[in-house]
Amino acid sequence: MARTVYACDLELHDMLYFASREMGRLYETERVIHNYALCYALGLVNSPYFTRQQTPTYRRDLEGLNERGIYVTPAAGVEIDFSLNTWKYASNHYHVKMEKTQTNTPSFGRAKEITPESRFRFYIISENDYDPPRWIRLGKWLSKTLLTYQAIESPPIHRGEYVTRHPLNPLDVVNTNSIALCDLLNLPPVSLIDNAHLTGDYFKLAVEGQKEVLLPARMTFNFRIEKGPD
Repeated sequence: MARTVYACDLELHDMLYFASREMGRLYETERVIHNYALCYALGLVNSPYFTRQQTPTYRRDLEGLNERGIYVTPAAGVEIDFSLNTWKYASNHYHVKMEKTQTNTPSFGRAKEITPESRFRFYIISENDYDPPRWIRLGKWLSKTLLTYQAIESPPIHRGEYVTRHPLNPLDVVNTNSIALCDLLNLPPVSLIDNAHLTGDYFKLAVEGQKEVLLPARMTFNFRIEKGPD
């Protein structure tokens, strides 16, 4: 089945904040964007503005993309700068009990955010015509982000051992590729892998301005591990 791979570049026009890692009062934004977050930002799946339940519905939301023949990889930072910002808040116990309270002692936290003009790169693999949006919103602050892309139609599929330098979601890879070696990126809700040594079917992409890009060819959104390839 013919596929088109869209090599997408993101350029931030606002500060980007995700609570990728929490260390005490420091909330750090990682230089990798999870592919689940990208699917929502691209408008491929929708989540309600308000919900009484705090339980994620990733399986229900994302498995429908398999039927549509669309897959989105995580995004890797290409040119990244950080800014460390301090925010303060005060106790609001007096909102709960109508009685005199002790001194209202302020507290604080620190957020490590990614600055405007930073750039990310990711890939969309589609079995049908797809027109990525020009602008999307990302992160906790719904940061305005410019999206540009290069469409690579019907790239040939190769088979064998290869190394990919792009971060991947291991749940979406392990059922079709054997993973021999990789670096682990601890990123909620599912840890990602990078610099993975794989065996299976893969694309060899000629992307403008980049070295040759190798990506698994048959990635789909998966939420359970089955028997992998022999």
